[in-house]
Amino acid sequence: MNGLFDLTGETAVVIGATGVLGGGLAEGLAAAGAAVAVVGRNAARGEERAEAIRRQGGKGIFYAADALQRGALSAVRDRIELELGAPTILVNAAGGNDPKVTVTAERPFESIEVADWQANFDLNLVGGALIPCQVFGPGMCARGRGSILNIASVSAHLPLSRVVAYSAAKAAVLSLTRFLAREWAPRGVRVNSITPGFFPAEQNRKLLFNEDGTPTARTQSIWNHTPMRRFGSPDELVGAAVFLASSRASGFVTGTDLAVDGGFLSQTI
Repeated sequence: MNGLFDLTGETAVVIGATGVLGGGLAEGLAAAGAAVAVVGRNAARGEERAEAIRRQGGKGIFYAADALQRGALSAVRDRIELELGAPTILVNAAGGNDPKVTVTAERPFESIEVADWQANFDLNLVGGALIPCQVFGPGMCARGRGSILNIASVSAHLPLSRVVAYSAAKAAVLSLTRFLAREWAPRGVRVNSITPGFFPAEQNRKLLFNEDGTPTARTQSIWNHTPMRRFGSPDELVGAAVFLASSRASGFVTGTDLAVDGGFLSQTI
């Protein structure tokens, strides 16, 4: 291809690729030419995603690892380097909201247990960005090139009702993104984030749809606040990810957050 958005010759690591959004990003990066390491905890989903990449003519291999386990992730990194090549792209897509820290009438904010709050931060910040950046970032810096893409959330910008711990953790992901962008720019590594709007996935489906499949009141509230009046689909994140992953398309872009939200953050009243 050899165009602005051609990722041929790149090795992309997508952590959380067993989920809906991470999996869509893994397939999108593979379609752009990258060899993709599909990393996650669910072996069945991971193998299925890697096989889907291969069926489409791409190169994808599943690697089982928990992003919170530094040793396991380091071992996976070493295998990726041997089997796919040195990683040049890292996408941190692991994360989600735990119902135990979702504020409801029955579970007010003051009743949230500190341990549950910490577990949410571990999932979304520590495993969702910190440890993977520590494991894969130094190698990129040593080689003088790389692109890291963290997945944030509209709730990092405008804290949403009910998901206070998730909002706070994703705000921390944005802060970490900007810190690393400054730290690693002189070493040739760019660090950016994508802020998805509302994309139905496993962790939020119960908040968005009733058991019979009809939209909840919260869904209607979201649509009313989204100028495009709909949810996004995973493939609508791919273009933003390929743009930020490509050094030809975004070589002077670092420390930025790209919203793919149907206009959600532009809406007030």
